[in-house]
Amino acid sequence: MADHTSSGEAYWKANLRIIIVSLIIWAICSFGFGILLRPMLSGITVGGTDLGFWFAQQGSILVFLALIFFYAFRMNKLDKEHGVEEE
Repeated sequence: MADHTSSGEAYWKANLRIIIVSLIIWAICSFGFGILLRPMLSGITVGGTDLGFWFAQQGSILVFLALIFFYAFRMNKLDKEHGVEEE
């Protein structure tokens, strides 16, 4: 029973670590690059507009989509490691 509990705790700690890292990356890309660091990124052009505006309009959405796929991939791997994968 204690082994099952410690395995469950390890699973959730790993899950929370993935979630926290993903949220930090998303916050940096959307809030950081799109709002706070936009003046510093104004000299870099992407698609005819500055990089800060691009992150605010499209970049943060693309990063969010990439994070969804990354999370699904990592959770499938984590599920297999802990023996709770779907059949």
